[in-house]
This record gives sequence, structure tokens and C-alpha cells, in this order.
Amino acid sequence: MKDKDFNNLLTSIDQARKIHKGKLKPSRVFIFDPVMVKNIRKKFKVSQSEFAYMIGVSVATLQNWEQGRRKPDGPALALLKVAEMNPEIVMKALYA
Repeated sequence: MKDKDFNNLLTSIDQARKIHKGKLKPSRVFIFDPVMVKNIRKKFKVSQSEFAYMIGVSVATLQNWEQGRRKPDGPALALLKVAEMNPEIVMKALYA
């Protein structure tokens, strides 16, 4: 690793420590707009285990999302957003 890259890494670690302690404000903040997973599942009129199977996640993961312990991200979040907007298309795609 080059000295410049190493020093940048050390600076980043120091900044992260200060942000964590509340001594420094982050330069960017990502605000998560929570997806109401339970409401989306209810649109499909299926159980937790059926919905988890449909979208390819474990029942435990789905329960964590529904109870707010975890937040969906990546492809799962994208699929949930599409399902929220148009459940019929998602059903058609998943059962085609």
C-alpha cells in the first residue's frame, strides 16, 4: 500500500471515530425511507413463510424486517419497492 493511501485510510478512521463519538458531523447522511414490509406482504395475502419463499429470503430475515430490527437493502429492497407499487406485476413475474 502506498504511503498516501495509508495516510488517507488513517484519516478516514480518525474521522469515523469522531463521527461515532458525536464530535464531527458526517459529510453525507443517507436517510432510509422504511418500506412497510408487513403491509406489502398483506397485499399479497400470504403468510410470512410464503412471502419469504417468494422473495428468496429466510423467514427470520423477513421477521426482522417486519419488526424493524433490520432493514432490507440491495436487490431485496428494490423488489419490495416494486411489489409495493405493483404487486400484480411481481406476482406475474414470480409465478411465470
